[in-house]
Amino acid sequence: MNNVYESPLSSRYASKEMLYTFSSDMKFSTWRRLWLSLAKAELALGLPITQEQVDEMAAHLTDIDYDMARQREKEVRHDVMAHVYTFGKAAPKAAGIIHLGATSAYVGDNTDIIQIREGLLLVRKKLATVLDKLAQFADAHKSQPTLGFTHFQPAQLTTVGKRATLWMNELLMDLNEVEYRIENLRMLGSKGTTGTQASFMELFDGDESKVKELEKRIADDFGFAGVVPVSGQTYSRKIDAQTLATLAGIAESASKFATDLRLLQHLKEVEEPFEKNQIGSSAMPYKRNPMRSERICALARYVICDSLNPAFTSATQWFERTLDDSANKRISVPEAFLAVDAILNIMINVVSGLVVYPKVIEAHVMNELPFMATENIMMDAVKRGGNRQDLHERIREHSMAAGKRIKEEGLENDMVDRIAGDPMFGMTREQILEHLDPSAYIGRCPSQVDEFLSECVRPAIAPYLTGEDVKVEINL
Repeated sequence: MNNVYESPLSSRYASKEMLYTFSSDMKFSTWRRLWLSLAKAELALGLPITQEQVDEMAAHLTDIDYDMARQREKEVRHDVMAHVYTFGKAAPKAAGIIHLGATSAYVGDNTDIIQIREGLLLVRKKLATVLDKLAQFADAHKSQPTLGFTHFQPAQLTTVGKRATLWMNELLMDLNEVEYRIENLRMLGSKGTTGTQASFMELFDGDESKVKELEKRIADDFGFAGVVPVSGQTYSRKIDAQTLATLAGIAESASKFATDLRLLQHLKEVEEPFEKNQIGSSAMPYKRNPMRSERICALARYVICDSLNPAFTSATQWFERTLDDSANKRISVPEAFLAVDAILNIMINVVSGLVVYPKVIEAHVMNELPFMATENIMMDAVKRGGNRQDLHERIREHSMAAGKRIKEEGLENDMVDRIAGDPMFGMTREQILEHLDPSAYIGRCPSQVDEFLSECVRPAIAPYLTGEDVKVEINL
């Protein structure tokens, strides 16, 4: 419908897989799976539930009558009870035992945890793909000298590949965070209205072992290592805050990468992919704007700001629970996942097609290298009998003059000619040029890249690479 607002995260940016993770079908079919798991466990532990009731529930996990649920929610003003009613209509023999002993948080919070896990699994896979693509790029360009920058001013040389490892190192930190979140996620379980499990103690006549076994069976059904040890009615909202902090960390790393790439594209050294029929500007046909990198930065800014929502929610919960979390987390948590999914989709697209311009990079290097080589030139001149202090002062004077020529007159760097023409150095132009091999100024860059890829990156991403590229679609 074109007359109703639609979130750009849904219509323009996020993948179908992530959209499904937070869809109504995923949410409400999981509610039914949770009710089924509860009924199965209660049957196994001796409550008066029949296999016929369980089988009927199992047969109706996905045929959800949304119109009925919406109409019922209008009447009762309670989404969980509306879906209990709707499920009961689909499985009438089981209607009386659906949700037995549970509170709304049983389906709501356990489903939230399941969705978070599914979202993190998809994020992990895409993060590994980004790292894999960047690893290939870093390896291919590990020996390509390029200007390093501090304060965005030319500093010592680095290499194109070594710079890529800086982006990768932060993404690897994010991957470790994602893995930690996945490994430590626990279901809420069946805790009851204030977390005391009193309703289940009543159902099982005070048998604590059966109440504990009930939770274990439910956690096993959904592949979790266990349930949270204690809770109020809900799992601690700190879990949402920690999850979004992890997603915000990915956004930070992605924005750093994309910002660097935007600057490199301005320098005409490295560019993001530009398609044959792509238009860079409506007014300036010659432009090749880094639009995908800019979009990464824009979405990253949104995620970083969004991460404050669950932080404030966690900080302002009262006692065993309040409901001011609900409306906020319905929006903030899914949208953070959708936005990070979009960021990673774009990153996969960008890093798979980075374009490097070695001649431009070399020209920039050679324009600055005479300044950077002056220490080596000075040491050579000392070996030839020169005075180190006098030579240092003369280099300072030549550097100022050459810099003025470049900045004020727009001319090329003539530092080599100035030194060659200065009898204090006693060196020919050819002897000076021997000090202007860029590869002599990149330190351990190639080795650092090799070591980082072999020792850190490839072992970390290997479990998540299936041999087939993750397919991403950039809609615009």
